Amino acid sequence: MKKISILGSTGSIGVNTLDVIERNPDRFEVWGLAAGSNVEVLAQQTRKFKPKMISLHDPSRLGRLRELLGDQDVDIVTGQAGAVQVATLSEVDLVVSGVVGCAGLVPTYAAVEAGKTLALANKETLVVAGELVLRAAQGKCDIIPVDSEHSAILQVLNGENRDRIKRIILTASGGPFRTFTLEQMEHVTVKQALNHPNWDMGDKITIDSATMMNKGLEYIEAKWLFGLETQVDIIVHAQSIVHSMIEFVDTSIIAQLGIPDMRVPIAYALSYPDRIDCQLPSLDLSALAKLTFEPPDTKRFPCLQLAKDAM
Repeated sequence: MKKISILGSTGSIGVNTLDVIERNPDRFEVWGLAAGSNVEVLAQQTRKFKPKMISLHDPSRLGRLRELLGDQDVDIVTGQAGAVQVATLSEVDLVVSGVVGCAGLVPTYAAVEAGKTLALANKETLVVAGELVLRAAQGKCDIIPVDSEHSAILQVLNGENRDRIKRIILTASGGPFRTFTLEQMEHVTVKQALNHPNWDMGDKITIDSATMMNKGLEYIEAKWLFGLETQVDIIVHAQSIVHSMIEFVDTSIIAQLGIPDMRVPIAYALSYPDRIDCQLPSLDLSALAKLTFEPPDTKRFPCLQLAKDAM
């Protein structure tokens, strides 16, 4: 039975993680939850999963949280220090880092320093502090990526010699504006940007996907996770079925395919190196009309080139 803490439990990654845990009660136990300010959802999660400790980043909402919890037996801590406590609980085996943006850096780093296996969805941690985090993790703990692309690469790498990698190929859906002209993109709305064609994600990552900034961050993340300097390419794959690929020196390309559902890579990260039944529908290959691939357009999506230049 793995004991798990979740940083960002009320966000998209946190909610999906708890869904996976609920489907596998014999494998996982929730030990700690950390949230920002959504006390209603945090209270519901606390009553349902009965963690030992919960953290609320916004202390001004603490009174309301206590009201919602009533006589629930749970330790409550607040602020960044509270999230660090949740991330470093001595009994915890694995920490899911699902906090949005750079706010996740400090508790994620604390989890690594404490030797916790890290299921990493907070890509900004590696973008801004990859060298520090990997140095802290060396010989102490595993970092298992939750992003579908990096999870795919990890799975393809299983049993392979990294010296035989020619390149990693990260796939990108292209987002809602994949077929828009530059002129059309001058008039897009927030509502359009938040309407991702394939994935159900939080607002920030959905907006970042619309600009392809998210893929730029994943490009940087891949270089840190897999120790590569120049061997990462990006290709637009509108269907989001092929999650990423590796080309080896003999020109063979191996890919990981699956339905576009974040619970799949989350389940792999939680159970790594094992696999568990996600109780989700299988990918119906016969129903796919086609799989398409095209190069990214850095004129329409300049954020992607900015990320490449940053490396």
